[in-house]
Amino acid sequence: MLLPVEHDPHRTVLQKRKLAETQVDEQPLSTAGQPPHELFGYLSNMQAKAYPAKSALELLDISIPETSIVDTTSWTESRSSDHLVEFIIKALPPLHKRLLQRPKVAGAPTLLFIAGAALRVADVTRVLKDKKLRGEKGGDVAKLFARHIKLDEHVTYLRRTKIGSAAGTPARIGKLLCEKDALSVAQLTHIILDVSYQDAKKRNLFDIPETRDEVIHSVLGAPKLLQGIREGKIQVVLF
Repeated sequence: MLLPVEHDPHRTVLQKRKLAETQVDEQPLSTAGQPPHELFGYLSNMQAKAYPAKSALELLDISIPETSIVDTTSWTESRSSDHLVEFIIKALPPLHKRLLQRPKVAGAPTLLFIAGAALRVADVTRVLKDKKLRGEKGGDVAKLFARHIKLDEHVTYLRRTKIGSAAGTPARIGKLLCEKDALSVAQLTHIILDVSYQDAKKRNLFDIPETRDEVIHSVLGAPKLLQGIREGKIQVVLF
């Protein structure tokens, strides 16, 4: 005897599978995929955590303006290194145009890509070297992290090399920006924060307090860089 449709176990399994697929599709957007006004709140919250002693008024003085945060909500693909080239080409066309040009000044990139770990930086550096981004004239891609590379070596490299983009950890980039003054923001138009990538413990760039504080204090808080952001000369992108 056939079971009634409503009690058919095969139908029940199919319904559960369909429901599961629907629930995955309806999961909220990743942090990076939110519109600028949401990202403004997110970055402001990170700044408050990094500066617990500052008042609301003091935090406002160093906040990242919503107008300096790029709207990338049109990008619906994954925000993984495999899609970074297409993300820049399609979601950030002004940046792509700049990366195709020959740099004029040593140590002055158009793009800074901030990642939380050396291995991630190495992976992103390889992607940024893609000819689709750099063409034939684009500058070098700097790989900036502390593992196996001394700070002074990076200083020497930056002072003699015309780079189009630089990927690095916040600790090393912060030192090159603030302590050694070897990394110039004179040509910088975009800074990408790698917030979608998670390490083996499922932590992103801002989940580790030490890394978060380095991003806020040494990178986004670097005086010349922050000034450029607040003046609208440098755009902040969450990837």
